[in-house]
Amino acid sequence: METPLVSIVIVCMNRPDNLYPCLEGIRAHTGVPCETFVVAYRFSPENLAKAQADFPWVRWIISDEVRGFSENNNLALRQARGRYCFVVNDDTQMREDVIGALVRDFERLPADAAIVSPRLLNADGSLQLCGRPPYPARRYVLQQWHLYREPIDDTVGRTPLFGEVFRTSNITGAAFLIRTDIFRGLGWFDETYFFTPEDIALSTLARRRGYGIYVDRSVALIHKWRTTATPISPAIRPAAVRGSLLFFSGGSRVKYALLALPVWLAEFSKRTKAALRLRRDPSEANRIARETFRNITRNIFTRRSPKEIFIRYFHG
Repeated sequence: METPLVSIVIVCMNRPDNLYPCLEGIRAHTGVPCETFVVAYRFSPENLAKAQADFPWVRWIISDEVRGFSENNNLALRQARGRYCFVVNDDTQMREDVIGALVRDFERLPADAAIVSPRLLNADGSLQLCGRPPYPARRYVLQQWHLYREPIDDTVGRTPLFGEVFRTSNITGAAFLIRTDIFRGLGWFDETYFFTPEDIALSTLARRRGYGIYVDRSVALIHKWRTTATPISPAIRPAAVRGSLLFFSGGSRVKYALLALPVWLAEFSKRTKAALRLRRDPSEANRIARETFRNITRNIFTRRSPKEIFIRYFHG
């Protein structure tokens, strides 16, 4: 069996409507030897059978237990044979040879280069994200109060290393190419974080180990990111907030308390507003929002892990 240059890893939670365009884009626009893993997370038997028949070239990994983003990705990453791993969300779509371009970037990048990402676009073609600047704890707290908004383009006003490749500080988990040997040495994704901030945690660890992180502004990927409330938001969001506080506090109980208090106040304010909106308009979206903020405020000062919080509220 030919050794692939790149191992593509996709996690999909029973969403063929996302997965099919993603895989079709990979098949149509990837010009380097690849193996493709799909972690079929809690798939229905019918959807799994159809997807396996429609994409026989994919290596399918069945994941029926409750797992987060990091755990599910790691199931596939530990089987990766490629020199590089391309981690990509199922709600993305390629319209050019993104992977090939990023591989070619590595041929010119310094020896310390670990990760290079493409530019992410919204479905309408507008810019979603191009690199990510430093994201310290204070910015996380300010963001909860809507006093800070992360810039969508970390390359503005900066000089490229070559072409349109820039050094950046952080990645997004939606799409990035990483050297497999480095990823393995970093321990893959940290499974402490059930949803977020596994990408910031990986970036931070890589930089602390002396590795470089880059973004190629000339290569684009469509990411159909959604910000609307979903039925599992009451389980996802409290787990995400708890994970973020654990990461930014760095294991210090004192720092955790100092960060958690202003975050709790911000989330309680959102909970109050959501309750008022629900009273005026008893829609399903407003009910989900109220339940989400209620669960967040109840779990900021808990000792439960992000995974335990998710399991507590997940009804799927």
